Amino acid sequence: MKVCVFGAGAVGGHLGARLAAKKLADVSVVARGAQLEAIRSRGLTLKSGGEEIHGMPACVTDDPASLPPQDFVLVAMKAYTLPALADTLARLVAPTGAVVFFLNGIPWWWRQGGRGTQAHLPLLDPEATLWSKLREKALGCVVYSPNDIVSPGVILHRGGNRYAMGEPNGSASERVRAIVDLFSSSGLPAEVSPDLRAEIWRKLTSNASSNPLSALTRLSIAEIGADDGLRSLSIAIKNETLAVAAAMGWDLRSELEAERPARRPAPAGSTPRPSMMQDVLLGRRLEVDSHLGQTQAFAREVGVPVPHIDIVLAMLRGLDRGLREGAGARL
Repeated sequence: MKVCVFGAGAVGGHLGARLAAKKLADVSVVARGAQLEAIRSRGLTLKSGGEEIHGMPACVTDDPASLPPQDFVLVAMKAYTLPALADTLARLVAPTGAVVFFLNGIPWWWRQGGRGTQAHLPLLDPEATLWSKLREKALGCVVYSPNDIVSPGVILHRGGNRYAMGEPNGSASERVRAIVDLFSSSGLPAEVSPDLRAEIWRKLTSNASSNPLSALTRLSIAEIGADDGLRSLSIAIKNETLAVAAAMGWDLRSELEAERPARRPAPAGSTPRPSMMQDVLLGRRLEVDSHLGQTQAFAREVGVPVPHIDIVLAMLRGLDRGLREGAGARL
């Protein structure tokens, strides 16, 4: 089995290290910059629970065209980068292969095989390039695995390690079972989710109420939880997200009890910094629409008011614009 990890950041580096270390598949990695050079020369090192796992991929490249067709392409890239990669990914995956998207927030394939209209999401796939080229190849994955890159080629993993995978149409297909088996055998505990969209909403209710506020304030989740005003805002965003999910057919409100976890902040330093705050500190573009923008768009469709999301989304888009314009000025 040929498996390509496309994007060797924190999550992709974790996947690549474990898969390459177990050697149950022919693993290649697509990376760039310092990460590319480090993996080429030293492989990937994962530090997890007092253990060090070292994996040397069979091939490390910044040119996906140099790789043979892959049975599975594991895409661990930011949501906003994906439309420009549609052609590359379509060429890389084998005719009978699949592309597994490890995304935070609402994925571009949301309406593939799901309820209602089968169409692309303009906020996440503006020209429908992903939809037209990859919707039949797509598998989804919700990741519960906090990671940081501590130096090129070295990943620090703290916390959970679980992967909920599924077909957009909800079937337990042969291909999704195959990648779940590979992951589980490689130290990446995976499961076939019976309802992947419900799993996406579960994680998004947490991310939407923490990542944007951390990005805007530069405060950790623990610090936000300790501040009465910010904690109340976090609870409001979580409740609005749950209300949108319920209106769309996934009522998780009794299960998640939005206020309770928001009032139990974790001890400072016990978890990695939220990914969106990391992006701000590094001056990178933010995943605005997958976290909040598409939720707002869904809210408009189903007639659910989301006043707190409206305000935070406007501020987050302004921050993102400032980061991108600042990056352009530095070049």
